[in-house]
Amino acid sequence: MAVTVTPTQLARELTESPAPPTLLDVRWQQGGPSGRSVYEAGHLPGAVYVDLDTELAGPVREGTGRHPLPDPGEFGAAMRRAGVRDGHPVVVYDGGQGWGAARAWWLLRWAGHGDVRVLDGGLAAWDGPLSREASEPTEGDFTPRPGGLPVLDADGAAALARTGVLLDARAAERYRGEVEPIDKVAGHIPGALSAPTTQNVREGRTSLRPAAELAARFAGLGIDADTEVGVYCGSGVSGAHEVLALAVAGIDAALYVGSWSQWSADPSRPVATGPEPG
Repeated sequence: MAVTVTPTQLARELTESPAPPTLLDVRWQQGGPSGRSVYEAGHLPGAVYVDLDTELAGPVREGTGRHPLPDPGEFGAAMRRAGVRDGHPVVVYDGGQGWGAARAWWLLRWAGHGDVRVLDGGLAAWDGPLSREASEPTEGDFTPRPGGLPVLDADGAAALARTGVLLDARAAERYRGEVEPIDKVAGHIPGALSAPTTQNVREGRTSLRPAAELAARFAGLGIDADTEVGVYCGSGVSGAHEVLALAVAGIDAALYVGSWSQWSADPSRPVATGPEPG
């Protein structure tokens, strides 16, 4: 099943399909304007705003990382409020970076929804009409069934870095430990490979590279459809975008949701620095 949809395809579905997809606006940016404010300034007609920090993540507690998995019951309630239904297609989008939309895509797929796609290129690629009216959808009936996509904990990530391929989706300078703008410790999980998620998109654009280009990129990292792959980032957001890119390339991957924010907060966990996996 497709994991992305083009703006042209989505426009056609919204106007011609007897069962148009439910639209979720998941605009989010670390340190940027609030997603709610940009949603209110203009969104796809009928789209419902979903807050990444409060609806696509659970409460932050000691040892969880910055964006832990939400409680399935609470996540299900949030999705039902947004009009999400079992067996009905969902399209998620953000401003164009793709991280917020990928997090929503990943969570819904993890929770058992089988028909979720990301608007490729996000709102930046959309040239159709926008609305400033808040949407009031009919209550959905979606019930989470966790386990639809694989997850890793810290021990699993450490093991996979030695037995398979563990990708670090953060910027290369963070992987090398040269800078760390958010967490207290700089570096990477020993054995992980640097694979910045920003390299999954076309230069100067917001849309993902074609499947063949993505497959070639991951092949250069020693990955094919038979490789056991895991991904982490800072807190399980940009890493979800890398899992999405891998899916476009036909490769299944697990997400270490706690990611570096969880790993680096545990003083018992080893840390590697420099350009090599370690």
